[in-house]
Amino acid sequence: MVTGLVVVEKVGGRSTVTKCFSKYPLKFIVPRKVGSSQIDAVWIYTLTYGGGIVSGDSISCDLTIVDGCTTVLTTQASTKVYKSLKSKCSDQVLEARVGSNAFLAILPDPVTCFSTARYTQKQVFKVLYDSSLVIVDWITSGRHESGERWDFDLYKSTNHLFLENDEPLFLDTVLLEQGMSSISERMQDYQVIAMVVFWGPKLKHIQDNVQKDVKRMMSEQLHFLSPASSRQLKTSPDHCSNKPNFIASSSVFGPKGIGVVVRIAATTTDSVYKFLQNQLASMEQLIGVSPYR
Repeated sequence: MVTGLVVVEKVGGRSTVTKCFSKYPLKFIVPRKVGSSQIDAVWIYTLTYGGGIVSGDSISCDLTIVDGCTTVLTTQASTKVYKSLKSKCSDQVLEARVGSNAFLAILPDPVTCFSTARYTQKQVFKVLYDSSLVIVDWITSGRHESGERWDFDLYKSTNHLFLENDEPLFLDTVLLEQGMSSISERMQDYQVIAMVVFWGPKLKHIQDNVQKDVKRMMSEQLHFLSPASSRQLKTSPDHCSNKPNFIASSSVFGPKGIGVVVRIAATTTDSVYKFLQNQLASMEQLIGVSPYR
């Protein structure tokens, strides 16, 4: 059962929300203006009653971005998933269609799962060759300052991209589940994992830049952590491990490699915020505000 529905169409030459429906536990906020009034973009904020997703919540959202429109779907803060009662799983599903020459940006703050939480989310996007889409999907280890570190029971995030004829472009699932070894043991010192997906002509310059920057950053990391460099470092607690604090990789997908996916593991949330700020800054000319500023 759909708990949220949004349609964005051109009205008077501007992107406009023409249909908007939501019911408990989901709510949409559509501000009249975000950023410059010269930029044609609709911003939609999602929130849940009570400040988070509780055990057993099920949210299903349907989003249609009509030809030529620009839309940002974001959150006001991190998505908090509270502890599971009687092993009940909470879930969210988003189905979105992006029209010709349309642009959709999914720019949430990270998911934070509390101790024993069980949570799944699935996002399915149908695009055209000239559609543009950016997806940021990330999770933190939890309430680290309170001693919770990858202490939830289950987290599963699925992102699927299809062309309008249902041709698969990108099929991805991240699964973190307690097992023979804990999630914390497997994640070691890393507190954040993230994925950023780019598709479409309006993001070509960002795709090119992010691939160059990731290659440069990782080359510098490998040089710094090479045995020759390590021998030059003084022995200290900061240099007792050769694990980099920030790891990123990029790869292409789709026909002629016109899509790009970036994967990140980091020891701090701030470092991921800074990466997103830097890499997505030029989106301001498309959506009116620099993301994650």
